[in-house]
Amino acid sequence: MASLKPHITQGYQIGQAAQRSGVSAANIRYYEKEKLIDPLGTAANGYRMYSDEDIHQLRFIRMLRSLDMSLAEVRSLLGLDLRNKTDCQIARDTLDGHIDHVRERLTELAQLDVELVALRKRCNGKDASCHLIEALHARANVDPPYSVKKKPHAHV
Repeated sequence: MASLKPHITQGYQIGQAAQRSGVSAANIRYYEKEKLIDPLGTAANGYRMYSDEDIHQLRFIRMLRSLDMSLAEVRSLLGLDLRNKTDCQIARDTLDGHIDHVRERLTELAQLDVELVALRKRCNGKDASCHLIEALHARANVDPPYSVKKKPHAHV
């Protein structure tokens, strides 16, 4: 199927876009597949070409992902207009939801820290057998094998 995108002579090939944005070429392709970015067009040789606006969008995505935002949250924020009051509320709601998620994860990680420290204390390396490995095998037989239950948050 032929591309509906125009052939262009200006812009950046994927390697250049990766270098300028700080997003790997593999992630750029993935973000295209996820419809988070739509390249400017293709060059006569068939290579995808990216504009300065695409580079900014890639940097924006990278920054949001560095804040541990899910692709759904990124998608939501990408579509907002900073001049629209309604979009401002959507942005605040998205960030509030993400803050809640981060706080839940912090609680889960604190519990995980307690569990890991308790496991580590089971073995001092001086006994004939390793009580730490024994404890890990014993935990593997418990249903579920761990006590920290992650809630789904689509952090793909």
